Amino acid sequence: MTGTRPEVVVVGLGTMGAAAAYHLASRGVRVLGIDRFTPPHGRGEHGGGSRIIRQAYAEGRAYVPLVQRAYELWRQLGEIAGVELMTQTGGLMLGSPESGQVSGALASARAHFLDHEVLDAGQIRKRFPAFTPQDDEVGVYERAAGVVRPEATISAHLRLAERAGAELRYGAIVADWEATADGVTVRVDGRTISADKLVVCPGPWAADLLKMPGTPVRLESRLQHYWQPTDEFAIGRCPVWIWEPADDQVAYGIPAFAPPAGLQGAGPGIGAVVKAAFHTGERPADPELGAPSATPDDLTTMVSWLGARLPALAGARYLDSKPCLYTMTPDEHFILGLHPEVPTVSIAAGFSGHGFKFAPVVGEILADLAQTGYTLHTIDQFAPDRFTARAAGSQG
Repeated sequence: MTGTRPEVVVVGLGTMGAAAAYHLASRGVRVLGIDRFTPPHGRGEHGGGSRIIRQAYAEGRAYVPLVQRAYELWRQLGEIAGVELMTQTGGLMLGSPESGQVSGALASARAHFLDHEVLDAGQIRKRFPAFTPQDDEVGVYERAAGVVRPEATISAHLRLAERAGAELRYGAIVADWEATADGVTVRVDGRTISADKLVVCPGPWAADLLKMPGTPVRLESRLQHYWQPTDEFAIGRCPVWIWEPADDQVAYGIPAFAPPAGLQGAGPGIGAVVKAAFHTGERPADPELGAPSATPDDLTTMVSWLGARLPALAGARYLDSKPCLYTMTPDEHFILGLHPEVPTVSIAAGFSGHGFKFAPVVGEILADLAQTGYTLHTIDQFAPDRFTARAAGSQG
């Protein structure tokens, strides 16, 4: 495509941009994708080797049709790429019956007739010996939940996008973009590129590249911790889990699974690791500097939290930690749709630490929007102008 005006420029080739580039190119669209790094990499929101996928969605029942479509696309992508990208392990959402994780997951499961069970504390301990919930805690168990592979997914999307004709440029920094009479222009490393449409998937650089003043996004980091597995954490004996204790941080974990690349301590002979991390908390981050490194206190806090809940993990051999980034919105729902002032621009940002499982369907949505300005998927709750609209309304 070199020398030919692209129909669509995709800015950012991480989680969502890679998926968008693939879906557009597979439809025969002339695509130019641009990224300041070479995805997958450690400066985005996709590092760490594994992410949870689930359908009994605590964050809201409106997400369920999207994640159900994502399951279909995960399977298709894996078959086309010839790579196993999704592994179903079962999933357990734990906490008090009133907690957001439990009540939200149960509401979604019931609203969409998902296969699930409600387990009391005794049933959890018996079925999953790694867990030691308090007597007043319960769990929602979902068989369809599991693990997806972020780095392998991004690599597959990009490889297939190129195979379908997309041109991908790495190590190129997008400084700005503008609407024009016949489309858009993108300023990249001092050069100007013209195109019909633009898709912006800025990841940690959302505050600058969205060009939506007043949209409150903030960048935070989280630490993913890894241990050498013991028998309790084998797939089949341990599901993926999300735990919301009363008046404490929400944490999540993944059973024995392939380690991420470059993990310290995971040398020959360690074919799998167990992961646990806090989903909540406040660790500000800077997009230019990346996520801050772990401190001894970070590990102490994590191990203390696990000690009362997954004691076998707290006592296992610790290997290493890896940071990841969250681009947060105030309501923790995504920003996904047409730019409110520039309809030739589609945007995807602010995935608030729970977006990766949706990558294939977000790519499909972005391709729809770039081609037609419309998608059959319901994305009203993700309207990009919802925060600025509220601010304007409150002033009136």
